[in-house]
Amino acid sequence: MRKPLKRQAFTLIELLVVIAIIAILIGLLLPAVQNVRAAAARMRCQNNLKQWGLALHNYESSQGSFPTQGDVPVGKIGDPWSAQTHLLPYIEQDNLEKLVDFSQSSDGQAMAVNRVALLMCPAEINDHPQSSATAPYPLNYLMSVGSWFVYDPVTGNTGDGAIGMNRKTRFADLVDGTSSTLGMSEGKTFTMLVRDGGLPASPGAPIPSSPSDLIPYGGTFKSGAGHVEWIDARSSQSCFTTTFTPNTQVLLSSGGQTYDVDFTSRREGKTANLSTYSAITARSYHTGGVNALMMDGSVHFITNSIALPTWRALGTRAGSEIVSGF
Repeated sequence: MRKPLKRQAFTLIELLVVIAIIAILIGLLLPAVQNVRAAAARMRCQNNLKQWGLALHNYESSQGSFPTQGDVPVGKIGDPWSAQTHLLPYIEQDNLEKLVDFSQSSDGQAMAVNRVALLMCPAEINDHPQSSATAPYPLNYLMSVGSWFVYDPVTGNTGDGAIGMNRKTRFADLVDGTSSTLGMSEGKTFTMLVRDGGLPASPGAPIPSSPSDLIPYGGTFKSGAGHVEWIDARSSQSCFTTTFTPNTQVLLSSGGQTYDVDFTSRREGKTANLSTYSAITARSYHTGGVNALMMDGSVHFITNSIALPTWRALGTRAGSEIVSGF
């Protein structure tokens, strides 16, 4: 009678080899999975911006112009409502819009605590409320208000972007062409902010050629104060400028740490006689650039390496620049 064969167990070496193979496979697959997730988030972000493009066009068709980025009478102060708030009915947020009283200040409005899903990028890592339970919810999708100068409360002049304070832009005003004019792009929530510092000479303060040009203006450092109020029309909250190319680091050292910051000389509506100049950089958590909505409704991924003159040209509505290949 034959003896039954003994069951052979794994040796320690064999087990270690199997574990090593599994670890190698995981190491190979994990970056691929992460890349797929990142690509999916970028595509969803582009779809969000396309919805905002439709909203802008439907608003213009209904109202005869695009929404203003806040309404503050010349020579007065106030807390203006963002263009994003005016667009609520056009992104299927009618019930939320009914809670808005545009005749009142945007400051302290209870409805602002609501999260508007279409204002948040899927790649945003800080998609959460502010620490105060009554504070407005943050946002990622920002209006294009120009290259540097934003608003002069004395003359009422506004920036060279597609959207502006007290300005009802029409298609005819987009002289550079809708396909060559930025409408919206991205920003990161809780951006570090420097505000209310030395005022650039007005009018005609030269646009900074590099982030270091902002240092002489100084200002008050506000931790995590940028892009945290979706109803607020001020450039530091719901807008961006094309002063610097996407994801340019504007570094500031404070308290022994270095931060990437936005800059605004004065908050719109907080002063009746001082102009606002802002370097509010388009930023995102997408690798290599940001998504951007053009005024024709198309959405493009703009790389960090775009030439600065091209980026600034895209930010103007009537600069007569020749733009191609962005």
